[in-house]
Amino acid sequence: MRIIAGRLGGRQFKSPSSHLSHPMSEKVRGALFNSLGDINGLRFLDTYSGSGALAYEAVSRGAKYVQSVEKSIRAYRTIKKNIASLDIEDDIKATRANISTWSDNNVDLFFDVVTCDPPYDNIRPDVIEKLIRHLNQDGIFVLSWPGSEELREFDGLEIIKNSDYGDSQLVFYRKTG
Repeated sequence: MRIIAGRLGGRQFKSPSSHLSHPMSEKVRGALFNSLGDINGLRFLDTYSGSGALAYEAVSRGAKYVQSVEKSIRAYRTIKKNIASLDIEDDIKATRANISTWSDNNVDLFFDVVTCDPPYDNIRPDVIEKLIRHLNQDGIFVLSWPGSEELREFDGLEIIKNSDYGDSQLVFYRKTG
């Protein structure tokens, strides 16, 4: 896999070898960041990080603080190795934790962008709702959702964009209250 754009554009990174992780394709990642636009100086939270691709892309594109949260030990180890090989230890904080527990233990952390790419075989809307509390006012929440599923609405968020990619869709929400 590779980083698409920014100061690390073209650099390669590894993906965990596990059936639990479904790495977001380069096409979808590119569309996600093109839709976000300029993220320079923003705070970015990558939940269900998997390979860490969204976090690395955010660092590469100038996010000022990036937090990656992943519960799988195999994926977390891959993320840590990638951070070292990309020499971005000062740019990203990787945490191994269940995202629900991490959220409960970090209620005082807020971000401009929160990405959420949960395993499609175990989507927990209650956990997704919990993650909304980490958005700054007017923050953007990006949800990767199965293409075959009807879109969800969440209290405190309004859908501002939805893009379909066949087996997946990206839903962009803005915090409203």
